[in-house]
Amino acid sequence: MFIYLCKKIAIPGNVRLRCISWNKDQGFIACGGEDGLLKVLKLETQTDEAKIKGLAAPSNLSVNQTLEGHSGSVQVVTWNEQYQKLTTSDQNGLIIVWMLYKGAWYEEMINNRNKSVVRSMSWNADGKKICIVYEDGAVIVGSVDGNRIWGKDLKGTHLCHVAWSSDSKVLLFGMSNGEIHIYDNQGNFIVKMKLSCLVNVTGAFSIAGIHWYHGTEGYIEPDCPCLAVCYDNGRCQIMRDENDHNPVLIDTGMNVVCIQWNHCGSVLAVAGSLKTTSQDKDVNIVQFYTPFGEHLRTLKVPGKQISALSWEGSGLKIALAVDSYIYFANIRPDYKWGYCSNTVVYAYTRPDRPEYCVVFWDTKNNEKYVKYVKSLISITTYGDFCVLATKADENQPQYVLVLCNSIGTPLDPKYIDIGPLFVTMTKTHVIAASKEAFYVWQYRVAKKLTAMEFNQVARTRKEGRERIYHVDDTPSGSAGGHLDYSRAIEFQGTRDPICAITASDKMLLVGRESGTLQHYSLPSVGMVQKFTLNCHAYQLSLNCNSSRVAVIDLSGVLTFFDLDTRVVTSTGEQMVGEQLKLERKDVWDMKWAKDNPDLFAMMEKTRMYVFRNLDPEEPIQTSGYICNFEDLEIKSVLLDEILKNPEHPNKDYIINFEIRSLRDSRALIEKVGIEESSQFIEDNPHPRLWRLLAEAALQKLDLQTAEQAFVRCRDYQGIKFVKRLGNLQSESMKQAEVAAYFSRFEEAERMYLDMDRRDLAIGLRIKLGDWFRVLQLLKTGSGDSDDALLEQAHNAIGDYFADRQKWLNAVQYYVQGRNQERLAECYYMLEDYQGLENLANSLPENNKLLPDIAYMFVRVGMCEQAVSAFLKCNRPKDAVDTCVHLNQWDKAVELAKNHNMKEIGSLLARYASHLLEKNKIFDAIELYRKANYFFEAAKLMFKIADEESKKRTKPLRVKKLYVLSALLIEQCHEQIQNAQKGKVKGKSSEAASALAGLLEEDVLSSTNRFADNAWRGAEAYHFFILAQRQLYKGSVQAALKTALHLRDYEDIIPAVEIYSLLALCACANRAFDICSKAFVKLESLETLRPEQRQQYEDLALEIFTRHSPKSNKKSDLDDMLDSSIDGKLPVCVATGDPILEQRFWMCSVCKHCMKPKEASSRSFCPLCHSTI
Repeated sequence: MFIYLCKKIAIPGNVRLRCISWNKDQGFIACGGEDGLLKVLKLETQTDEAKIKGLAAPSNLSVNQTLEGHSGSVQVVTWNEQYQKLTTSDQNGLIIVWMLYKGAWYEEMINNRNKSVVRSMSWNADGKKICIVYEDGAVIVGSVDGNRIWGKDLKGTHLCHVAWSSDSKVLLFGMSNGEIHIYDNQGNFIVKMKLSCLVNVTGAFSIAGIHWYHGTEGYIEPDCPCLAVCYDNGRCQIMRDENDHNPVLIDTGMNVVCIQWNHCGSVLAVAGSLKTTSQDKDVNIVQFYTPFGEHLRTLKVPGKQISALSWEGSGLKIALAVDSYIYFANIRPDYKWGYCSNTVVYAYTRPDRPEYCVVFWDTKNNEKYVKYVKSLISITTYGDFCVLATKADENQPQYVLVLCNSIGTPLDPKYIDIGPLFVTMTKTHVIAASKEAFYVWQYRVAKKLTAMEFNQVARTRKEGRERIYHVDDTPSGSAGGHLDYSRAIEFQGTRDPICAITASDKMLLVGRESGTLQHYSLPSVGMVQKFTLNCHAYQLSLNCNSSRVAVIDLSGVLTFFDLDTRVVTSTGEQMVGEQLKLERKDVWDMKWAKDNPDLFAMMEKTRMYVFRNLDPEEPIQTSGYICNFEDLEIKSVLLDEILKNPEHPNKDYIINFEIRSLRDSRALIEKVGIEESSQFIEDNPHPRLWRLLAEAALQKLDLQTAEQAFVRCRDYQGIKFVKRLGNLQSESMKQAEVAAYFSRFEEAERMYLDMDRRDLAIGLRIKLGDWFRVLQLLKTGSGDSDDALLEQAHNAIGDYFADRQKWLNAVQYYVQGRNQERLAECYYMLEDYQGLENLANSLPENNKLLPDIAYMFVRVGMCEQAVSAFLKCNRPKDAVDTCVHLNQWDKAVELAKNHNMKEIGSLLARYASHLLEKNKIFDAIELYRKANYFFEAAKLMFKIADEESKKRTKPLRVKKLYVLSALLIEQCHEQIQNAQKGKVKGKSSEAASALAGLLEEDVLSSTNRFADNAWRGAEAYHFFILAQRQLYKGSVQAALKTALHLRDYEDIIPAVEIYSLLALCACANRAFDICSKAFVKLESLETLRPEQRQQYEDLALEIFTRHSPKSNKKSDLDDMLDSSIDGKLPVCVATGDPILEQRFWMCSVCKHCMKPKEASSRSFCPLCHSTI
């Protein structure tokens, strides 16, 4: 930052001032002094001219009111910005609250304790409470409307300062003995503050000031110190909060009177006096520090004794009360900003976010891109790129350099281990320096490369892109230079730290605090030379050909050093480099011209000077920061104004200044004429001036002069344009072309139309891309307009709306332009699938757009429409793939058959295996069933049934699974028979198809055990369940008959289950012979464990010792059972009995039988559950 005194106001009657306070919101300045003096002043800077000029605008007093009411010396003045109130107090303890009414201040409330004097008053952050402390220890907290909230008498203490925390929960009381006590907002003592800054301090001291920044404009860093406490002996500590045991400590070395934070908590001003050795009297000074204790600037102030200071709301001015005067100083902050490729990049803090908000504002298109960056250190720009230097992590000393383009897109981040206090960049390099080392990064950005260039880049893309050097090293430039931080940092600092750096394509200059300037070559980074400057450089800047360097020192003095000049010293030695005689004071910014090594612009206080060959032109009043100096024009940005409302930058705050030679040339051309002007430009040649002359000559159709001027400024397009003009015969045609060249398109179009050359007017608008006007011109023309051009115009307007995603508008124009391709896209974006379908139907067969439309339907799952589109463009395979993709397998099979495609089987198999891998067996079965692949479905279903059977789950569930499997096999048989019937034609078709069907079924049955007798599993579990139901019902004879059938199904139901049930039924029926056989079978089973076998043996012994293993009832039933077991008689699936009758009912689905009596009482087949 840079600071300088700019204005002085004398208080009438030479009354000494004691206090001053600047209202941050409304801009009023209140100052109190001896003999009851209290004045309210205001500087007026709200005119349009003032906004454009910023600080350079004249600042006259718009308000100057003396407030009557105090008799003693006014010692405290404090503002309540939220409620527009001023609170003042004098040496007699009288407190007055003033209010604003119709532009003037009037007394609102008065309070006088008459016991003691008020030492300090403070409003809290929201302006609702005020805390008043008296010297005798009395504390009063009152509300904004004048009511007392609480009061307390701190006995035995002498108070002198008070401060609120930002959340209004804590009060700090400063004692006259230097202690600071922390209280809660109800007046309860919490703890004494730890004062680290007073360690080893002897002698008397008192508190000079306590100021707690409330974070109203955000913080410059997360967890930033914001509570400043300073003592009159110069010791100061800055804390993160009231309990911070590791504060930032500063010894200002001066006698401090007053301290105050600026509006955003980034700068602390400390005012006081300093004893000088040469002079007897003290010197008034104001020191400026960062929240981390770094010293920024020192401002010397005239007068005997400074008594108070106060910042303006924007932080651009500071008011100082000295004796009977108010001094104003302007501040030029070190904004974090840069300018690249028509883009102003600037950073600011917000109260709602801990990061910096970095804005990339494109001044050409007035668009802005916002990026949030944590712990931003600096912004550096060059060409089209920008480097953001940030802290990587709060806990680790690592930093990041992020290379961005002009819209804030990060291109390449680099992590470095040195703090980038100084950063500069060139077309190819980024250089970052700490106090003792510097890091060089040769950056590359993506661009199109030819194969040869690519190989070359690949070869050179090895080590050496990043290098680091210690400032005390002397690199030769020949070594590769590794990224060795240990080597650079092992010196642990240097006696002569780096204070500034700058670089060009050819060289790097590093300035050191002693005045040494080290010159390194680039890109090799070899030490070339050391120069000696007569100052401590703060800012260095090289001109465009690297022959001179501009140096701004800490006190704002600008000097120049010529790097090429060779001088002979008095001893006869030849030296390179010479200090030039030019010196300017109070300089805070400068910029060399990009195209002329002798031209530069500089900012001195509120004036901009342009120098040519070290000779100044007349100054321009402005306070802008210089962005760019090129083509005899200076672009300047009023950052002060932009940062008052950073979210909405205004193009009015970008100002272009023309330098004198450009202004003079323009005036000469206007007043004297082209011939005389060309002689002046010949004497002061510059491409911009020649272009100015060429343009002026073109306006007057002086083609010869225009061509010569274009040649001098090497404008090939201009030369071609002049040649083309020369070939035109009509004078008016030439004038129209010139108007178009100078972007006066309306005028050019009017001239073309006046000449009845509507075609040229349309051509001009087409070149400009103004298709709306083209359409207008085509429609207004007489006669038939060009249909092709009309279509082109409609399509271009459609493109305009489509680019802006206004699809509905685009559709209207694409319909008129018959642009079916873009129309399809618009329908798709609008989700108007009916419109898309209609478009597909209207297209002829094999149209190239049909596949695209089909894929649009596929993407939204509309199978039928997609298939229709694919078939229309003769792509049946894609149609089948679509059906498969959308799980429309029946449709896929149908299509595959209709188009004789053989891949359907493999497709099904692939999809089924995919489902099986995911253990979705039922989905695979459903897939095969839908696709009429019943045999594969049945195979999977039998597999599931077998697995369930082994798991011993509910028998009814297993039966259902076997029934389903068998039904699928029946469907398979039916399918085979139908297929054979269709194949064989003629008289013998039935017999032949039946035979073919039987042959095919034989093939199936030979490959799978279940295909031959699909119902075996269902029968087994049917009889198993039936036997148990009959047994539980008490029909023991029927249960035994049914259980005897189960002996045929040992391959399906475990034998132990079958014979256990048979033994149980036989025992219940007292058929002990059958029971005995069942036990013999059970005891012989190999699957039983020895203990199980033993149990069966014990049970058999128990039964058969009581009952002989012979049947007590012998009947004809045994013979019938034997015959049914041999398979001679059909079995009733309802009762398990053999059917002896000649007539019986047979199921049409499963072909199983039932007695007529049972069939008449049932609606469904007991086995397959099909309707009777």
